Amino acid sequence: MNFTVFGFGHMGSAIVAGGLRSGVLKAGDVTVVDKDEKGLIRANKMGIDCTTRDPDIILEKKPDVIMTAVRPADLEGLAGELDGKIGRNTLILSICAGKHLITLGDLFGIDKKIIRIMPNTPALVGEGMSALCGNRNVTGDDFDWALELFGSFGKAEVVDEDLFDCVTAVSGSGPAYAYDFIIALKIYAKNRGMSEEVAKEFAAQTVLGAAKMVLESDEEPETLLDNICVPRGTTIEAMKVLKDSGFEKIIYNAAVACEKRSRELGRN
Repeated sequence: MNFTVFGFGHMGSAIVAGGLRSGVLKAGDVTVVDKDEKGLIRANKMGIDCTTRDPDIILEKKPDVIMTAVRPADLEGLAGELDGKIGRNTLILSICAGKHLITLGDLFGIDKKIIRIMPNTPALVGEGMSALCGNRNVTGDDFDWALELFGSFGKAEVVDEDLFDCVTAVSGSGPAYAYDFIIALKIYAKNRGMSEEVAKEFAAQTVLGAAKMVLESDEEPETLLDNICVPRGTTIEAMKVLKDSGFEKIIYNAAVACEKRSRELGRN
């Protein structure tokens, strides 16, 4: 397996790091192409010796897989540099936000095998959530390998491309909603006398623990909520305030606004 990645910023390097940890990728099989010296330095620190600023390196390497992790604004230029240099059997992975399969096909060729992926920033700490969709040239084996790679730093699911704007609203931007919730709890704890670090730890660990309960318990989140809302207890009083404030509706409306914006950007 020869894996060439174009762009080695935070997300590109997080994906490769996950693949290296899991054994899906081997450092000796990875080529990093980045015009930014920082990306090449980052790759060398990960034990990847084959780094370059020159996209023509792929002519020598003949990669089995190419991942485009450049900025969306730079994707068209990269496609131009690679024009005519990618074989039909090469699998192309794109993590460029807002670039639909039809656009990627126009850029790289409609005969190419292309998988579009939307990871999220918790990939940087091995807890990402990635959505994948592919064009008709992609085989089941291609999907299986890609799911293994993107599952190596969290979880990954194949999702219809029509739902990618929904994915943006839930997992793409969802960490921001969680951060805001953590900030609110941290502020409260600080105001009650906790130090900054201890308040952050209590708030963040609580959200982490709740998320693990949802993922690892046999119970649905609605049941887990009911289980801690003991009648005349403390939690139920807090939940009454959230309900009266329209907390769920606020989050829902935020996701609606996010999805709407994602659709607008996708049309540009």
